[in-house]
Amino acid sequence: MTTTIREADLIESVADALQYISYYHPMDYIRALGAAYEAEVSPAAKDAIAQILTNSRMCAEGHRPICQDTGIVTVFVKWGQDCRLQSDRSLQEVIDEGVRRAYLHPDNRLRASILRDPAFSRVNTKDNTPSVLHVEMVPGHHVEVIVAAKGGGSENKSKFKMLNPSDSIVDWVLETVPQMGAGWCPPGMLGIGIGGTAEKAMLLAKESLMGDIDMAQLKARGPANKIEELRIEIFDKVNALGIGAQGLGGLSTILDVKIMDWPTHAASKPIAMIPNCAATRHAHFHLDGSGPAYLEPPSLDEWPKVQWTPSKEAIRVDLDTLTPEIVASWKPGARLLLNGKMLTGRDAAHKRIQDMLSRGEELPVEFKGRVIYYVGPVDPVQGEVVGPAGPTTATRMDKFTRMMLEQGLLAMVGKAERGPIAIEAIRDHKAAYLMAVGGAAYLVARAIKASKVVGFEDLGMEAIYEFDVKDMPVTVAVDATGESVHHTAPLVWREKIARERLLENVV
Repeated sequence: MTTTIREADLIESVADALQYISYYHPMDYIRALGAAYEAEVSPAAKDAIAQILTNSRMCAEGHRPICQDTGIVTVFVKWGQDCRLQSDRSLQEVIDEGVRRAYLHPDNRLRASILRDPAFSRVNTKDNTPSVLHVEMVPGHHVEVIVAAKGGGSENKSKFKMLNPSDSIVDWVLETVPQMGAGWCPPGMLGIGIGGTAEKAMLLAKESLMGDIDMAQLKARGPANKIEELRIEIFDKVNALGIGAQGLGGLSTILDVKIMDWPTHAASKPIAMIPNCAATRHAHFHLDGSGPAYLEPPSLDEWPKVQWTPSKEAIRVDLDTLTPEIVASWKPGARLLLNGKMLTGRDAAHKRIQDMLSRGEELPVEFKGRVIYYVGPVDPVQGEVVGPAGPTTATRMDKFTRMMLEQGLLAMVGKAERGPIAIEAIRDHKAAYLMAVGGAAYLVARAIKASKVVGFEDLGMEAIYEFDVKDMPVTVAVDATGESVHHTAPLVWREKIARERLLENVV
């Protein structure tokens, strides 16, 4: 007997699932993050996790995106061999129609981030299509579908290496994770693929991220095989690095490690590692020909009772009267609440500014005495001033930092660490870099009270906006002397964790 899967059912199911994961975290992630919050003793990391948990509940209540980067859509399909698709279009085209409808939904429009002609013109497709589709034919009368929305910040930290057969997988992971920095917005998951060929290892790593977080259960029952032993070893040793939430130093860098493997050539040992961020988003559904699949909303009672509020130690900053002397007074790790007007800009805007300056053209805005926020917000809906507007990875702007500081910029706001060339420029100009929490985009957007485009309107979400903010929470990540908390804090916490484990072993 053949099962008929109607085109309309598949489209509706994909669209519904993508809307669902835009505002509902997987509950296994929320439970694991809640446990990490309770265990965390690093004040900075605990504050960051509190922001992520608060943001998650706000998004679940308001049906708005967890992160401003609503991702590139990846779809895994296991198609039963006794099923037929009732459509004149290809499976790719049908699924992309579901993606299109989800991302253009008028009540919760999602950010379109997909660019065609990636090597040259990089033109936005405007509807977040096409998706990345993986199809496997399997026995059966139904279709299993996993949809995921993967943010660029975490995807950009993907790693791959052809190890020698005798090389240690654990050693490679421990060497590689610190090189990933914090642009993948920890705490999240590590997906690891071992074996096959280069492309198979990467696919295994991505697919492994679709599994539930179960490290606590695994540790409670004990490992049943060598792969589970490896998962536990990597989990413990990566967390012992002390990187912590958002790279601020702490106990929880990852919440789980997932591993999938495949037979490989005798001369090879391919290994791939892909992180999932604090906005981890995936959902599973199946179709049996009876109609669309709709996902059951989780109960809000399942979220931990965590409500982020500004720290009593936080310093309120008036951006409209900000001076170099005030910036120079900020200490690494200090928490600030920003008030007043700030500019925005990210990759495309910075590149255009560079081109205009090289041609001697006048810029559309004055940067002297200002602060810039690296962000590409979601379009507003239903009377919002701005949609979710969390920070983007700051390291992508490193090569433009000296140029911008030479225009009189006083400080920058983004997520994750800064590289050596940016830190050197910050030190030379006695400026500062401030870090907002990645994975708290809706919470940050609530601090934005007004928004208008002031330059490069044609760039869409990458245009230069002027935001008027009230009590926007940030942390001083690089101060005017060039000291970076992303360098110092993990070292401190690595030593603390090592001392604690030594004491536990002695006892």
